[in-house]
Amino acid sequence: MTPVPPMTEDQMRYDLMAQEALRGVVRAAIAKAAENGMPGNHHFYITFGTRFPGVIIDEKLLAKYPEEVTIVLEHQFWDLAALKEHFEVTLSFDGAPKYLKIPYRAVTSFHDPSVGFGLKFEIPNDEPGTEKSTKKSATPKPEADNIEPADGTGEVVSLDAFRRK
Repeated sequence: MTPVPPMTEDQMRYDLMAQEALRGVVRAAIAKAAENGMPGNHHFYITFGTRFPGVIIDEKLLAKYPEEVTIVLEHQFWDLAALKEHFEVTLSFDGAPKYLKIPYRAVTSFHDPSVGFGLKFEIPNDEPGTEKSTKKSATPKPEADNIEPADGTGEVVSLDAFRRK
């Protein structure tokens, strides 16, 4: 029997390529919602790092959510725009409209509970201003106050399952 050679270091960084490809799914979903409105019962829970480079967030919101926040795109959002590297949206916080600019690379989770679809991401540690990679569990967990995901049997994809340990 021929011995199996040991695996070499992944210099291609397939893990990063896969994350970027899956961020394309988030970008495409946001683009569809921006172009045609939110179809059917679809709605998005999007969690992102509030201090990630390029994020624009109101100072009061940043003080309230200094690390991460989950936003919900369902009924009350305005000016949603999906651009190449980021998306923009205006949401109501405590009755006041607030503009957000969120790079896709700042997103740590995306969940559409209407169909049980979700993705988890690591924030790349090669970004300026990021000190470490953010590891998340495979279970969706809204971070913002008073947000509960819809009941369902969704499946969240975690890239950690595909990595060598």
